[in-house]
This record gives sequence, C-alpha cells and structure tokens, in this order.
Amino acid sequence: MATAPPPEPAVDSLASNLLKEKQSLEVDKIFRALVKLEGSDLHLKVGNPPIVRVSGTLKPLNRPPIDNEEMVRLLVPMMDARNRKIFEEDGGADFAYVVNVDGIDWRFRVNMLKQLGQIGLVARRVNNFIPPFQGLYLPESIETLCHYDQGMILLAGVTGSGKSTTIGSMLNYINSIYSKHILTLEDPIEFVFTEDKCLINQREIGEDVKDFEIGMKHAVREDPDIILVGEMRDQETFMTAIHAAETGHLVFGTIHASSAPTTIGRILDLFPEEMHGAIRSAIAFNMKGIVAQKLLKSIKPGVGRVPTVEIMTFTPMIQKIVLEGHDSKLPDAIRIGAAEGMQDFTMSLKSLIDQELIDRPTAFAVAPNKDALKMALKGIEVSQPGII
Repeated sequence: MATAPPPEPAVDSLASNLLKEKQSLEVDKIFRALVKLEGSDLHLKVGNPPIVRVSGTLKPLNRPPIDNEEMVRLLVPMMDARNRKIFEEDGGADFAYVVNVDGIDWRFRVNMLKQLGQIGLVARRVNNFIPPFQGLYLPESIETLCHYDQGMILLAGVTGSGKSTTIGSMLNYINSIYSKHILTLEDPIEFVFTEDKCLINQREIGEDVKDFEIGMKHAVREDPDIILVGEMRDQETFMTAIHAAETGHLVFGTIHASSAPTTIGRILDLFPEEMHGAIRSAIAFNMKGIVAQKLLKSIKPGVGRVPTVEIMTFTPMIQKIVLEGHDSKLPDAIRIGAAEGMQDFTMSLKSLIDQELIDRPTAFAVAPNKDALKMALKGIEVSQPGII
C-alpha cells in the first residue's frame, strides 16, 4: 500500500502564501520604480505623487497625486496582523519589506505613519550588496576598530547619514577574516549577511524575538563574539550593551549625535545626573571608538554621495578627559591624535576635497569650523592648546 506524502509544513505553506500575496501588491510597482532610479528613499503622502530621493535630492515620480482612498489601498495590505495592531495603537509602525525586481530581492526599511489623520509611508532602500571600505570612501583607520576582541563601537549621525551601511561594511569585513559568531538584534533587519568565515544569526525584534530585552537575555546564552544591538535610544539599551562589552563581547551600535565628542553628552542625557560618574567610567573603560559621519553629494562621476567621517578612539588621553568630565577638550584631543588614527570633520573634509570627491562649497556648507577648514586647505596647521 502506497504511503501518502507528508503534508507540507504549516510554516512553509504560510510563508509560500505570504510570498504570493506580497508579490501581487499594487504598491510594489512604486518600489520597483525607486530601485530602477537608484533612489535611496520613497515618500508616499496623500495629495502628492510618490517622491523618491536620488543622490540626496527629492524628486516626484511622473504620475498623478495619490488620494486618500488609493493610499489606503496601497499601504494597508503591506502590514501583517502584528504591524497593523502596532500601527493602530501607536499611530506608526516600523518593519522590513521585500520587493523582487528582475529576479533580485530588495529590502526596505519601512515606517508607516499617520499625519493629519491620513496614512503615509517613508521607506529606505537597503543595498543588497555590502560594499567594502574602499567602496564607501571610509578612512583606513575604520579597519583598525574591527580587530578588537571586546568593547563597544558606536556609529553616530543623523538619520540617513549612512551609519547602518558603515556598520554593515565593518561586520562584513570581520566576516571575511575571522571565525567568530556574530549575533544581531535589529528592528527591523536591514542588511542580510552571507556567511563567509563567521557564523551569523540575525534576529528581528517582533518577528524572531518579542522585544529587545528578551533578545539580550537570550544573547548571553547564545555564545556570541560580536553583537549588533542597533540604536542606543534609552537607558536599558545602553546598559545592556555596555554590560555585554564588559563581559567579553565586541558590541556595535548606533546613536543619534552630531559628532564624536557630543556623543558622550548624548549618552549621559539618557541617565539622571547622579549616575553620570558611573556612566563616564563605563564609557571610558569599555568604549573603543566613536565614529560620526555625514553624507555629502559627490562631484566624482559615478559616485552619488560620500561620507565625511570623524573618528575618536579611546586612547589614554581620551579616557582621562572623559573620566574627568572635560568634554570640551575632546575636539583638540582628536586633532592631535591623528597619528593614532583619529580625525575630525575638518581633516575629513580637506581629504575629500584633495581627493576631488566633493567641492569646496559643499565642504564649507557643513564644516563645523569654517576658519579651521580655510587654514587646513592653505596648509596651515592650527596650533593646539594644552589639553591635559
């Protein structure tokens, strides 16, 4: 008697059905247009046509404005039951979304939002290919930070400054040279890594694990060498991350701060003043480096944008300044730490101009100290006051 074939696993069947459903969504046509235009972001707002950001500039697609009825029809089917509940309760939801374009799956980081009572969307395209340092025009000293066995490395910058791409490049470099276990906790997952020499587990908050707190409790039992914890947005995240660094892990994270020195204050702002001494000590002895960056429009043919990068590594001098609370001395310490791989935005902007990657007006528009940049371009070094 012939044996009936086993039924298809419920999970595989569900995934298959979801994939078929997703592929038929009307909104995918707009996402495909973004990919073909090599855009970085998609904005959908009632009363406007779809708007894409290409090389830093917002441009409308050549089609009529989207009315409220069409917007609901386009966006609501993108959300599963969990995200729809979050959206209704919180007025917004973040999730990953995948669209197939010419046989290639493209990932997007989506924020579904409400404004003036109407539904809207902002989506960031995540590159499938994680470029090497050279492809990102990052300073060579970034590579040095990848060789630590433990500690914390933070990427600072505003939204859209390329922090996630830089971290992705750093982790991919580690993946190519070390045999380690990399564990990521992301909300949502952006880059999907291909294992080379490393074992890589990527967990998405809300999908693979209920929340960040539970994810980190699990993490200590999962034998990671390297942990990506995503954004440092509250006390709990930072304390959990710093504890992981103290117990022998290399921890990567991002934070919203405008420069490497101001990142110290940004972290302290998460805590009451009576805890600042202990937090300064934790930062001084566990932080290995803070990298701040901004993306600038490039003048080099074929290159859209390049990062201007500030690097502060935690040398004994930097540790001493942080411990003593003399944060105003950090910019000078960075400038005189060039031999140890440090650089400030002025040094970075001069380098980008010298490499003919950006023009002078672009550099001066973002320069924290325009006079210092003028002198640097003339070959005049700014004398450093005694900082210790």
